[in-house]
Amino acid sequence: MGFKDIMEQARLKRDLKQEQTKNQLARTRANTAALEMQADAIEQYRNSGYSNGGASRTATWAEKYHSHSLSAKSDIEENRKTLRERTRDLSMNAPLATAAVVSTRTNCVGSGLVPKPKINYGLLGIEKEAAEELQTKIKNEFALWAESTLCDASDQNNFYELQQIAFLDWLKNGEEFALIRYDEELPYMPYRLRIKLVEADRVCVEESFGEYDGCDRQLKNGNTVMNGIEIDPGGKVVAYHICSVHPGEYTAKKLEWTRVEKRGKKTGNPNVLHIFNAERAEQYRGVPFLAPVIETIKQLSRYTEAEIMAAVLNAMLAIFITSKSGEEVGGYEGVVEGEDRRGGEGKAEIGAGTLTYLGEGEDVKPVESKHPSGNYDAFVRAMSMQIGAALEIAPEILLKKFGQNFSASKGALNETWKAYSMRRKWFVNDFCQEVYGLWFAEAVSKGRIDAPGFFEDPIIRKAYTRATWNGPAQGNLDPVKEVSASVKRIENGLSTREDECAMINGSDYEDNVRTLIGENEKLAEANKKGGKNENNKGKRADRIK
Repeated sequence: MGFKDIMEQARLKRDLKQEQTKNQLARTRANTAALEMQADAIEQYRNSGYSNGGASRTATWAEKYHSHSLSAKSDIEENRKTLRERTRDLSMNAPLATAAVVSTRTNCVGSGLVPKPKINYGLLGIEKEAAEELQTKIKNEFALWAESTLCDASDQNNFYELQQIAFLDWLKNGEEFALIRYDEELPYMPYRLRIKLVEADRVCVEESFGEYDGCDRQLKNGNTVMNGIEIDPGGKVVAYHICSVHPGEYTAKKLEWTRVEKRGKKTGNPNVLHIFNAERAEQYRGVPFLAPVIETIKQLSRYTEAEIMAAVLNAMLAIFITSKSGEEVGGYEGVVEGEDRRGGEGKAEIGAGTLTYLGEGEDVKPVESKHPSGNYDAFVRAMSMQIGAALEIAPEILLKKFGQNFSASKGALNETWKAYSMRRKWFVNDFCQEVYGLWFAEAVSKGRIDAPGFFEDPIIRKAYTRATWNGPAQGNLDPVKEVSASVKRIENGLSTREDECAMINGSDYEDNVRTLIGENEKLAEANKKGGKNENNKGKRADRIK
């Protein structure tokens, strides 16, 4: 093969390779264009609706937004112990947190919610007069039990004081448990019903020390124990597992767990009352009241502590004396702890009105401080508004400071009262009414209250145990205006005297009427005697003349 043939073959190979390269480049460009078109289509699909806003994954603000969320069990149960401990710490040590908790307690429960029997006498076929007599009898009988500390398994608190404890625990722990017990009948207490309050920490699985490890216990009966709550395969709560003492507590007592069925098999009456309000479906344990604002309150507390410390340091008057020789001036002493400060091991402290000596070559430079900050009050108010909004407590109520006009203050009170009323209703349903029904059943079984058909028909039982629970009133900012409004509501049929009494001062209308009858009789008699005395004085004056 000649030289020309060799060169021609080389050229053909080069041309072929170039064509292959061009074809490969064309295919790559085509594939790239297809991928770009596909990416554009996907991006167009993704950036629709909420993808352009709250669900965006590409916006700058969303790049480090971690919002992973799972079931109620993962989101709540595995964090509940930490939330509970931090809430209790804040409620004891952070003034704003304490204010939120105790203010809610005071307005929802106060000194205790008192039942007012409301028998459905129409359903029961009872005359109104007979129903009123029976209601008075029920009220007196319940007071016999509820106003005694014997209603408490520990014999320490009456029923109304137990309400306060249970409600506070509900706020701090997110829940409260009450065991229903029956003690021996006593000569001075005919009722055997006793209430034993159990803090949420004690309802847990064995050897967990109150901590939820995320692993549920499978029982031989097919049920599951999740964080102390026993649930059947259908999701129904059937029992509670309660530790004998507070888990994690240093004690000589042996930790033992008791399984308590939720309801009695024969009567269906509750053995355990679980006081809590669920936020999500399939949630079995409660969330503490302050959970949404723990971080805000803690940071605000730290800021407040820093401002207080700065103010204290600014109030200190300290004099530093320098000496060229480093010798102390006779007759004066500095505040020194430990060994001599010139040896480097002593500790000089600044105190109010102290004199501190400096060594040779030492000097003090003035440090200007602008604490407390002039924006501190405004910042606290702004944070209080956020905290109050999350807890449904107006800042005026939270801070106990009404500085605006009547309409604004009244609006704040009304909005907050809606939340208080709602929480009171929850508490009544979970605790008060349940206990009232159990007490009523015992009273009927003992013959102390006559209620025919009580144990025969649930609807009759409900008719007998119907009651309203009166507690603290909303309060008046301008009593004259608000009483006038109450009178107009009654006159126009928009409300009843009973409801208005409960709303204005938490009193009972029937009790008010009975008291007024006695007071009016005494007043009329006093006026009558006063009139006779005046007439006698006039007659004596005439005789003298």
